[in-house]
Amino acid sequence: MELEEKESLQGFIGVKRIKARPMTRRGYNGYRGWQLPADENGDDEGMLVEYVDGGKSNHPAHEGYISWSPIDVFNRAYRPCDALTFGFAIEAAKAGEKIARKGWNGKGMFVFYQKGYPEGIPINKNTAEATRLPEGTVCKFRPYLMMKTAQNDFVPWVASQTDILAEDWEIIEQGEQK
Repeated sequence: MELEEKESLQGFIGVKRIKARPMTRRGYNGYRGWQLPADENGDDEGMLVEYVDGGKSNHPAHEGYISWSPIDVFNRAYRPCDALTFGFAIEAAKAGEKIARKGWNGKGMFVFYQKGYPEGIPINKNTAEATRLPEGTVCKFRPYLMMKTAQNDFVPWVASQTDILAEDWEIIEQGEQK
């Protein structure tokens, strides 16, 4: 389907976890076994990008889909996984990642997205006493953020103003303890 001149493209914003490394346009074309088009500058700085959260592999040396991005476009779209804004961190949490602030004092602390219980679950004795509802009453719970504390317990979590404006959020890798 060709795009009509009058048709406008719809706007999107995205958050994806990727792997990347510096590579010129010429380097990328060579890596893919392609000829550099005559109207393109092979010395353009950019990044080889591998999408690791979806997309069929299009190169034998990569598990995910790869492409090339000019460096200025890349820098506006991506941040290192250890220097995230709160918005990027929340989107990562919603995608299943554990997140934490570099500035937090406690070891092993992180936040994660709890999907809640939209269909409802029977409440236990503790919740029944707190709500004064009969034990076993089916209650629906909305999604929320949960924190694993330095004491190795869990608590629903709400961000402070400092947390919201910080740019030191990071994704915690599996098995990693900060």
